[in-house]
Amino acid sequence: MTLAQLRYAVAVDTHRHFGRAAAACFVSQPTLSAALKKLEDELGAVLFDRSRQPVVPTAAGERVVARARGVLREADALARDAGDRLTEPEGKLRVGVIPTLASCLLPLVAGPFAARFPRARLTLIELTTDAILDHLVTERIDAALVATDENQPGLRSELLFSEPFVAYIGSGHPLTAHDEIDPARLSPTDVWLLSEGHCFRDQVLHLCGTAPDEGGRAVRFESGSLETLRRMADRTGGVTLLTELSTLYLTGDEAARVRPLTAPVPRREVRLLTVRAHLKEGLIDAFAATVREAVAEALT
Repeated sequence: MTLAQLRYAVAVDTHRHFGRAAAACFVSQPTLSAALKKLEDELGAVLFDRSRQPVVPTAAGERVVARARGVLREADALARDAGDRLTEPEGKLRVGVIPTLASCLLPLVAGPFAARFPRARLTLIELTTDAILDHLVTERIDAALVATDENQPGLRSELLFSEPFVAYIGSGHPLTAHDEIDPARLSPTDVWLLSEGHCFRDQVLHLCGTAPDEGGRAVRFESGSLETLRRMADRTGGVTLLTELSTLYLTGDEAARVRPLTAPVPRREVRLLTVRAHLKEGLIDAFAATVREAVAEALT
């Protein structure tokens, strides 16, 4: 068994096609196929169902590929540590970001990161939490910014910062007379929510201690954008919940509609997820430091 064979197996799993996997590994398809057949013979198990298109891993193949990804990460980390360490991070870094963070956090981070690390190439991809987990496992991204504290097998979670939730009250709503808002007293028919699949929606429902009651609303709206929900609250006199970072871009009139929540003030924790023993650890650490500094400056 060789590292090359493991790389070929991972490539086939990623591309689900022998020809594209061979091209990605810069070898001919016969070379890749022969190496995988030898690996299967050594393991005594068929790794891929070649009768299906696209090619899919067998149950044994899924287990082998998962282990192979870990072995290759460790091997790459060993090669990195054995070589000369660069004083300045460089290379490509792909980071997934949940939608409720992308619009308010990335403008604070992108410029400073590019200025401090000119030899790095940062790609930011907006994804839901479920998509982020899938992209990390399949190594389509190197790291991710999420707002969930759930432990994920094989992933490293690092707390970067936390920010308070706030209420945004639409014009004419009775709660505009209140200096602070108790989330438990919010009516489920008043609160505009993100669509299912967004962790922010689940967090808001937990804060309000209720289930959504959209049956009592004449208009039911599903959105992945906090900005859109805020505008719906403006027009309908409803309520939505935001985080402090998302209030940085409000106009004076809009900011006047923001109310703090009653103590103990609930906060959202933002974490950096990465696979363990990542080859790009230096780049990831540089990105994490930039996020921390940008948020600390913005929220002071």
